[in-house]
Amino acid sequence: MSTTISNYCPSPIDTSDITLPTELFALADDIARNVHEVWARQRMKEGWVYGAQRNDALKQHPCLIPYEALSESEKDYDRNTALETLKLITRLGFTITKPTSSEAGESENPSSDGCSKRSKKAGSDDTVG
Repeated sequence: MSTTISNYCPSPIDTSDITLPTELFALADDIARNVHEVWARQRMKEGWVYGAQRNDALKQHPCLIPYEALSESEKDYDRNTALETLKLITRLGFTITKPTSSEAGESENPSSDGCSKRSKKAGSDDTVG
Protein backbone atom coordinates (compact mmCIF):
# COMPACT_ATOMS: atom_id res chain seq x y z
CA MET A 1 0.00 0.00 0.00
CA SER A 2 1.40 3.34 -1.00
CA THR A 3 1.12 6.29 1.36
CA THR A 4 1.05 9.79 -0.01
CA ILE A 5 1.53 13.03 1.86
CA SER A 6 -2.17 13.81 1.72
CA ASN A 7 -3.24 10.59 3.46
CA TYR A 8 -0.33 10.09 5.85
CA CYS A 9 -1.51 9.17 9.33
CA PRO A 10 1.23 8.83 11.96
CA SER A 11 1.03 5.54 13.84
CA PRO A 12 3.81 5.28 16.40
CA ILE A 13 4.04 2.16 18.54
CA ASP A 14 1.78 2.59 21.56
CA THR A 15 3.84 3.15 24.70
CA SER A 16 1.09 4.74 26.79
CA ASP A 17 1.05 1.85 29.27
CA ILE A 18 4.83 1.86 29.84
CA THR A 19 5.96 3.26 33.17
CA LEU A 20 9.65 4.00 33.29
CA PRO A 21 11.65 3.36 36.44
CA THR A 22 12.53 6.59 38.25
CA GLU A 23 16.26 6.16 37.61
CA LEU A 24 15.67 6.44 33.85
CA PHE A 25 14.43 10.02 34.14
CA ALA A 26 18.01 11.25 34.67
CA LEU A 27 19.01 9.25 31.59
CA ALA A 28 16.18 10.91 29.66
CA ASP A 29 17.57 14.32 30.62
CA ASP A 30 21.03 13.29 29.41
CA ILE A 31 19.54 12.02 26.15
CA ALA A 32 17.52 15.23 25.68
CA ARG A 33 20.65 17.35 26.15
CA ASN A 34 22.57 15.18 23.70
CA VAL A 35 19.75 15.25 21.13
CA HIS A 36 19.98 19.05 21.18
CA GLU A 37 23.77 18.99 20.88
CA VAL A 38 23.68 16.57 17.93
CA TRP A 39 20.99 18.66 16.21
CA ALA A 40 22.90 21.93 16.79
CA ARG A 41 26.19 20.47 15.58
CA GLN A 42 24.54 19.22 12.38
CA ARG A 43 22.88 22.57 11.75
CA MET A 44 26.18 24.39 12.25
CA LYS A 45 27.94 22.00 9.85
CA GLU A 46 25.27 22.97 7.32
CA GLY A 47 26.12 26.64 7.79
CA TRP A 48 23.36 27.65 10.20
CA VAL A 49 24.05 30.30 12.85
CA TYR A 50 22.21 31.78 15.79
CA GLY A 51 19.49 34.29 14.94
CA ALA A 52 16.82 35.78 17.17
CA GLN A 53 14.19 34.66 14.63
CA ARG A 54 14.27 31.58 12.43
CA ASN A 55 15.20 32.53 8.88
CA ASP A 56 15.68 29.59 6.51
CA ALA A 57 17.06 31.78 3.71
CA LEU A 58 19.82 33.17 5.97
CA LYS A 59 20.20 29.87 7.86
CA GLN A 60 19.52 31.49 11.23
CA HIS A 61 17.85 29.68 14.12
CA PRO A 62 17.03 30.87 17.64
CA CYS A 63 17.70 27.43 19.18
CA LEU A 64 21.39 27.37 18.26
CA ILE A 65 22.23 28.06 21.88
CA PRO A 66 23.39 25.89 24.77
CA TYR A 67 20.77 23.44 26.03
CA GLU A 68 20.64 25.26 29.38
CA ALA A 69 19.58 28.47 27.62
CA LEU A 70 16.65 26.87 25.75
CA SER A 71 13.12 27.73 26.79
CA GLU A 72 11.35 25.11 28.89
CA SER A 73 9.07 24.29 25.95
CA GLU A 74 12.09 23.53 23.75
CA LYS A 75 13.65 21.40 26.50
CA ASP A 76 10.31 19.61 26.92
CA TYR A 77 10.29 18.75 23.22
CA ASP A 78 13.71 17.07 23.56
CA ARG A 79 12.76 15.42 26.89
CA ASN A 80 9.58 14.00 25.37
CA THR A 81 11.58 12.56 22.48
CA ALA A 82 13.98 10.96 24.95
CA LEU A 83 11.23 9.57 27.19
CA GLU A 84 9.30 8.14 24.25
CA THR A 85 12.49 6.54 22.93
CA LEU A 86 13.15 4.91 26.31
CA LYS A 87 9.54 3.69 26.44
CA LEU A 88 9.85 2.26 22.93
CA ILE A 89 13.07 0.44 23.87
CA THR A 90 11.20 -1.05 26.82
CA ARG A 91 8.14 -1.92 24.68
CA LEU A 92 10.44 -3.78 22.26
CA GLY A 93 11.65 -6.01 25.09
CA PHE A 94 15.01 -4.46 25.90
CA THR A 95 16.12 -3.62 29.40
CA ILE A 96 18.23 -0.63 30.32
CA THR A 97 20.62 -1.02 33.20
CA LYS A 98 23.31 1.30 34.44
CA PRO A 99 26.76 -0.30 34.40
CA THR A 100 28.74 -0.57 37.59
CA SER A 101 31.44 2.09 37.99
CA SER A 102 34.10 -0.41 36.90
CA GLU A 103 32.16 -1.18 33.69
CA ALA A 104 31.35 2.43 32.87
CA GLY A 105 34.82 3.57 31.74
CA GLU A 106 33.62 7.08 30.99
CA SER A 107 35.47 8.81 28.18
CA GLU A 108 34.56 11.70 25.96
CA ASN A 109 35.16 11.53 22.26
CA PRO A 110 37.38 14.31 21.00
CA SER A 111 35.59 16.78 18.79
CA SER A 112 36.68 17.71 15.32
CA ASP A 113 33.80 20.07 14.55
CA GLY A 114 35.70 23.29 15.14
CA CYS A 115 33.93 24.23 18.36
CA SER A 116 35.95 24.61 21.50
CA LYS A 117 34.83 22.10 24.07
CA ARG A 118 34.67 22.84 27.74
CA SER A 119 32.54 21.63 30.56
CA LYS A 120 29.29 23.56 30.88
CA LYS A 121 27.32 23.58 34.04
CA ALA A 122 23.67 24.43 34.41
CA GLY A 123 23.30 28.08 35.19
CA SER A 124 26.35 29.03 33.14
CA ASP A 125 26.51 32.73 32.39
CA ASP A 126 27.38 32.31 28.71
CA THR A 127 25.35 34.63 26.56
CA VAL A 128 24.30 34.43 22.97
CA GLY A 129 24.01 37.54 20.94
